[in-house]
Amino acid sequence: QVQLVESGGGSVQAGGSLRLSCAASGATDSSNCMAWFRQAPGKEREGVAAIYAVGGLTYYADSVKGRCTISQDNAKNTVYLQMNSLKPEDSAMYYCAAARAVGSDYCFTFFTNKAGFHTWGQGTQVTVSS
Repeated sequence: QVQLVESGGGSVQAGGSLRLSCAASGATDSSNCMAWFRQAPGKEREGVAAIYAVGGLTYYADSVKGRCTISQDNAKNTVYLQMNSLKPEDSAMYYCAAARAVGSDYCFTFFTNKAGFHTWGQGTQVTVSS
């Protein structure tokens, strides 16, 4: 069993930055595909970024490319999402999710299909004001 705890959310003005953290504990060897999703009120859950542990391959939603960076610290079992140049439309609850993928292609498929993740965190709120 894996537990995920997100932190780092908050309120910032447009153009600001935040770094979200997702600390994993428990059976972390079952979580080699980590992703960030977000969901705003009244909207569908949206994939933001994902990282495949083997080789550190990363994937990003078009809406955040160039503004966000996902990274991992294996020693700390923590995944980060650095968000820069934040926009009001980035406001949402951000969730960390874990999956076990047999390859990077599977991790990408899980991410794009928003399916296959066995564990989700409780979320951290990001609010960007104009």
